[in-house]
Amino acid sequence: MFEVAELGMKMSKQEFADKERELHTALLKVQQQLRQSRHAAVIVISGVEGAGKGEVVNRLNTWFDSRGVETNAFWDETDEQLLRPRYWRFWRTLPAHGRIGLLFGSWYTKPIVERAFDRIDDAEYKRQLEEIVEFEQMLTDDGVVLIKLWFHLKKSKVEKQLKKDARTSHHILEKSPWTKRYAKQYDRFVDVSEVAISTTDVATAPWHVIEAGDVQYRDYTAGQLILEGLQHRLAPEAALKPAKTKAAAKPAEKTVAATAKPGRKSGLTVLDKVELDRQLDPRAYAKKLVKWQDELNRLTWLARKQKRSLVLMFEGWDAAGKGSAIRRITQCIDARLYKVISTAAPTDEEAAHHYLWRFWRHIPLAGYVSIYDRSWYGRVLVERVEKFARDDEWQRAYAEINHFERQLCESGIVLVKFWLHISREEQYKRFKQREITPWKYYKITEEDWRNRDKWDDYKLAVNDMVAHTGTTVAPWHLIPANDKKFARVEVLKTICKALQAKLDE
Repeated sequence: MFEVAELGMKMSKQEFADKERELHTALLKVQQQLRQSRHAAVIVISGVEGAGKGEVVNRLNTWFDSRGVETNAFWDETDEQLLRPRYWRFWRTLPAHGRIGLLFGSWYTKPIVERAFDRIDDAEYKRQLEEIVEFEQMLTDDGVVLIKLWFHLKKSKVEKQLKKDARTSHHILEKSPWTKRYAKQYDRFVDVSEVAISTTDVATAPWHVIEAGDVQYRDYTAGQLILEGLQHRLAPEAALKPAKTKAAAKPAEKTVAATAKPGRKSGLTVLDKVELDRQLDPRAYAKKLVKWQDELNRLTWLARKQKRSLVLMFEGWDAAGKGSAIRRITQCIDARLYKVISTAAPTDEEAAHHYLWRFWRHIPLAGYVSIYDRSWYGRVLVERVEKFARDDEWQRAYAEINHFERQLCESGIVLVKFWLHISREEQYKRFKQREITPWKYYKITEEDWRNRDKWDDYKLAVNDMVAHTGTTVAPWHLIPANDKKFARVEVLKTICKALQAKLDE
């Protein structure tokens, strides 16, 4: 694979000087196109040690308008990063729409290093590479322009370059944990890297291997590949985009939404099997509530000691009692340990990223608890039913969500997902009660009544959601909630049992 990058390619300083201005101008122009689009660009800078990756990053920062570029170097992991799932650090740094993210090091770095030094076996390495493919597919499906550059040097040049760098910038190289052993492990790194590149070299996110022996050739080739990658993605849109106001753009969205496959409007769904007649009398409720609240308090402190995070996620019908269930949870957990995240319509900042970005931001540190009141499932529920998401967006979200939740669980997080289910008649009764109760009146809105008119559409969406995302590692818990007392106790009991099982492992 790397033979094509060992041909001795060169570019004279004069030729570079003649071509650089044109390339610089073209990059600024395409950057301006990117600013006006709904795309972000992520440029992965990887390759062998001594190939001048840092110099390339510096050069790109001079060619682009730095106000639209974010450079992130991934070397050592901080304590905060180690206390969260591996991909948390990358999600936090993904650029917003219109911006460019330069990644000096990336999600490839750690798997390659760990495999090269036999810290993981071949099966685990391939699993991590497959996870990378899924992650990158998620980004490109959302419109990210992903450009991956691998800078290669022959072994003899690597050894020569490392000796030179050790004399001039040794304090920088020390930050890379494998640099001191790299020269001796060159062949091993090449073999491992070749597997990574071949496995993750897909049409939507191809690799570009660049010969790095000559500085001028290296930098110009990198800039040209980035330019072509951005132009290829943005040019078709620019050609199709007529001069129009923002208001005129609406019909296109409606046209796409109208192509969605018609959903089943009736028939048996998973919700029809929920036993809505389950209930607790007041005396039994009081006794069981105290029992399970005490148990949850004990378990959260034990989880804190074991550095086990807990993520609770609540979905359900309007007026199903999600808020009251959450209050019974927070009543028994130390306030220093938990955070409740109420999910509403995305802000401008959130809308400028992949829709999962805002949920990654709230993943708890090891030993803490995050409680999501509404969640990432909005993409396959309200956004699907209300046509806020295109057909292709919500359909691919099932796989994206499974990928996201699998990463949480594999990192040690205990994830518990709830759907609180009530009958349509019970919802109507609660809506009317809210209208006449002063301290509940704020809870009822015109949007609630409008959503109720689409009950069957939401019911189908819930059925599909459970079918596609009820996995072994992250199963759904469908809670009968016609009786609020039963639902609260059932939620507490379910959390305790799930948490206890993980703490016992």
